[in-house]
Amino acid sequence: MTDVIQQQFKDRLADHGILLNDRQLEQFEIYFRELVDWNEKMNLTGITEREAVYTKHFYDSISLAFYTDMKQVSRLADIGSGAGFPGIPLKICFPHLQLTIIDSLQKRISFLNHICELAGLSGVELIHGRAEELGRKLGYRDSYDLVTARAVAKLAVLNEFCLPFVRKGGVFAAMKGSDPAEELQEAAFSLKELSGKVREVQAFQLPVEESARHMILINKTGDTPRKYPRKPGTPLKMPLIKN
Repeated sequence: MTDVIQQQFKDRLADHGILLNDRQLEQFEIYFRELVDWNEKMNLTGITEREAVYTKHFYDSISLAFYTDMKQVSRLADIGSGAGFPGIPLKICFPHLQLTIIDSLQKRISFLNHICELAGLSGVELIHGRAEELGRKLGYRDSYDLVTARAVAKLAVLNEFCLPFVRKGGVFAAMKGSDPAEELQEAAFSLKELSGKVREVQAFQLPVEESARHMILINKTGDTPRKYPRKPGTPLKMPLIKN
């Protein structure tokens, strides 16, 4: 039985042409229950109230599909996914996606393994590792149609974490909260270095609480230059910013 929270969630997505069936709603409910359960043992999220999880985690994650045609995406990589956002909600909505999630904490990868098993999600590769190392490996480097990261770091750093995974002609989507104008300015040099070009920045608000969200869509214009990404830890310590 669909209750009020799920019905609202379903209706809001339907407004954007994303139609969920009962099985998908069941998968979201499994995800919610396990998130709250595991959160008592390890720190996955500060948001555990059911309606807030559906809005601030699930709906927010899926908002990427409002600005990207997911039917055109085959391979999706989610870098620094944490508790699986936005990768897992997108995978539930669009089962055809071949999803790769990379996170540096083994505990979070264990949680995501558990979710995929319980919710019956296949075609998901979960990797415990560093983006800087995997971004150099064959099969990952210059390989994905769409790469995303949600509130992981500043854009100048994110570009080096994420753009190496994007194939030429693919897209990197940085999901941000408040107005990223300053970050975009700061990231100009890293974009140039990493063959990225800002296509558009979309501003919107989450339903109910109306907090600001920004979607930065970056086109990958060429292959990643050989010297990038730099060694693990370097992008954070020394971001690609022109002084």
